[in-house]
Amino acid sequence: MKRRSFLSSAALGAAPLLAQQQRDWSGKNPVRYPDPDIVVIDQRFAKYKLGNTPIQRIGGGFLWAEGPAWSAVGHYLLFSDIPNNIQVRWTEETGTISTLRNPAGNSNGNTFDWEGRQLSCEHGNRRVVRYEHNGTMTVLADKFNGKPLNAPNDIVVGPDGAIWFTDPGYGALMWYEGNKGNLELKEAVYRIDKTGRLDKVTDEIYKPNGICFSPDYKKLYVAETGATHYPDAPKVIKVWDINGARLTNGKVFCDMKLGSLGAGLADGIRCDIDGNIWSSAGWVGDGYDGVHIFAPDGVRIGQIKLPEICSNLTFGGAKRNRLFMTGSQSLYSVYVETQGAHFC
Repeated sequence: MKRRSFLSSAALGAAPLLAQQQRDWSGKNPVRYPDPDIVVIDQRFAKYKLGNTPIQRIGGGFLWAEGPAWSAVGHYLLFSDIPNNIQVRWTEETGTISTLRNPAGNSNGNTFDWEGRQLSCEHGNRRVVRYEHNGTMTVLADKFNGKPLNAPNDIVVGPDGAIWFTDPGYGALMWYEGNKGNLELKEAVYRIDKTGRLDKVTDEIYKPNGICFSPDYKKLYVAETGATHYPDAPKVIKVWDINGARLTNGKVFCDMKLGSLGAGLADGIRCDIDGNIWSSAGWVGDGYDGVHIFAPDGVRIGQIKLPEICSNLTFGGAKRNRLFMTGSQSLYSVYVETQGAHFC
């Protein structure tokens, strides 16, 4: 039997037995391979689960970690700790964690553009900003039709350099994550083109949160978290076709309900090179919280269980095959046998 086939078979056969063990997240007592918290629900996920890799807790002590983004040039992971009003850097070479920016405008989502410049969504200042190579900061968007944005949340960059971001307003609904104030705009998804023009591309969603493209950039996925404030809001991820600067044919991509556990919320989402959607998930509890993986047809095929709510995630590392997960108060990572579809 080939080694890869053996590892895959072992991952499937041993998981039910090992799932009963109590896990030590300190790293002092390693989990036995294959990791029982990487769960194959559909056989399509089996090829992505490595039999000899663990989920690792590589950082902790945060209040609400969010917005992970990988710097391929700097070999570091950037993420936000929103209530502490800082941006944090985990360095690949040393595995050390340090404060990158303080204060940080209660930033949430982060990414890098095609020139390697950092883009951030600031809850506290209700704006999208770019950090230039010379150390200065440029405000890319803070108003729409003369009214302040709600509190930009998550952000991605298209192949033409256009910036797409969500604006659900969570940072303006509480002092804990920003500055409490009124929402003057309907929650929406926006696009900034290369000239700086800001357009609303859709508001047919209660509270748009995580956002990502399909591998070919022909589809846009957005997590719906409106159930936090709107009783009628579905707990789903939606998808649209991209036609230039417009979105069309919006529909439900997947439902977050998981059997008898019920439905939690998706938050940050990322796409891999095969078109699978990797979604952070939480607000249900043990057995649900972590990462849920959906095939391109919207069927849930796998899970990565974490001991706390997962807020967001991204692919990184030298080969873009390491999944980084911001889990509320901690930072986790795991190697998977796929790669992130996009650099930004």
